[in-house]
Amino acid sequence: MFCMSQTIFVNLLNDLVCVYGLNGSSRTISREVLAITLYILSHNESIRSTCERFQHSTETISRYFSIGLEALVKLSCSVIKPIDPNFDDIPRNILYDNRYMPYFKDCIGAIDGTHVDARVSNSEKAAYIGRCGSTTQNVMAVCDFNMCFAFIMEGWEGSAHDSRSFKFATHNRHNNFPMPPPSTFYIVVSLV
Repeated sequence: MFCMSQTIFVNLLNDLVCVYGLNGSSRTISREVLAITLYILSHNESIRSTCERFQHSTETISRYFSIGLEALVKLSCSVIKPIDPNFDDIPRNILYDNRYMPYFKDCIGAIDGTHVDARVSNSEKAAYIGRCGSTTQNVMAVCDFNMCFAFIMEGWEGSAHDSRSFKFATHNRHNNFPMPPPSTFYIVVSLV
């Protein structure tokens, strides 16, 4: 139901409660707050249909979804970051492969964009219609050679060009984009 095993759900709940401040109320425990949040995110459900599923009012579901989302955003800030922030080490799969070593020894990762379905108000819908005609968000991600995310920039309209979100991510310091040190580079995919 939440697109994860029970063990992962329990571990995620413990981390969110102990470290990132997820809490419920006198009537709803933190486990249900996380369940509501994951149900909405994993199934792209509306607040109204979630009300039917969990038998709470729209105000309660909306409030708990906000609380759960806030805790997940705090978690993401500590998880989505470069493993080696100074980019000192050459990745093992490049270092020990003669086909790639001479060309990619200074490469620190790859950047690509994708479109994710989005629910927006009717007044904003036109800006979020992407290339395929559906309502989407443009998401840019940086991944290292260990297949770990080092940076994610989300929220751009589906009609926004990849280069626009790339420029915004790299030119605004508060985004904490992991800039490559001198003489290193990222492979950038499909930003044209």
